[in-house]
Parts: sequence; C-alpha cells; structure tokens
Amino acid sequence: MYSMIPARRSMNSLFNMLDAFDQNFNFSSALRTDIIDQGDSLTLEAELPGFAKEEIELEIQNGILTISAQHREEDQDEEKKYLCRERRVSAVKRSFQLEGIQEDSVTASFENGVLKLQLPKQETRVSRRIELA
Repeated sequence: MYSMIPARRSMNSLFNMLDAFDQNFNFSSALRTDIIDQGDSLTLEAELPGFAKEEIELEIQNGILTISAQHREEDQDEEKKYLCRERRVSAVKRSFQLEGIQEDSVTASFENGVLKLQLPKQETRVSRRIELA
C-alpha cells in the first residue's frame, strides 16, 4: 500500500508552534501540497511562493519527509535612522509519512515557487503460497 498522509501532530508540535510565534514567525501562509499518483511513483508538488531555493530544507528521517522553509527580509543599511522598520518573516513546515516509498531514490526540484518531489514506489511484493512436501 502506498500512502502520503500528513504525519500526525503531537502536543510537542503545538509547543513548537507556540515557540515559533514568540519568534514573530508568520504562519498565515499554509504549505499547500498536491500529491499525484504516477503509477510507479508519486509526485508531491508544494507551493512555496516568495521563498528562494536556499531557504528550503528537505529531510527524511525514520520514514517521515519534512519540508520546511524560512524567509527573512532584512535591510543591511545601518546608516539610516529608522523610526519604524517592518520586515516580513515567514516560516512553513509540513511532514508526511513515506509508506511504500524508496527513500534513497527521492529527487527534488524547485522552479517558479513550486517544489516538486519525485517519490519512487517500492516494488510490491507478491505473496505466494508454499506447499509442504
């Protein structure tokens, strides 16, 4: 069976999210994803508008794929005397269980704000009946 369901969240992730709000992250933009069955693989497409390739991290650990991105707009002009400086800081993070996926063969690309992952399926093992001699 092949599945790409979002990993369940625990109370620990709730505390992580509250901690992130303390750091003034903006979680208003959700990481919207589409998962397409291509037959021998799955394609995951995630919208990350406004993020650069360098700001995106992908990690596979213990059968969980985690996509995270963090963006900070910073102005390095220290000569100006600002009365107010507003910058957008945003971060998104989403995890998926990789059941039936060849984890070592996952590939990723990022173009025009869309992250695309190719997730090859593991070969289906056919059960067989063994006759006693």
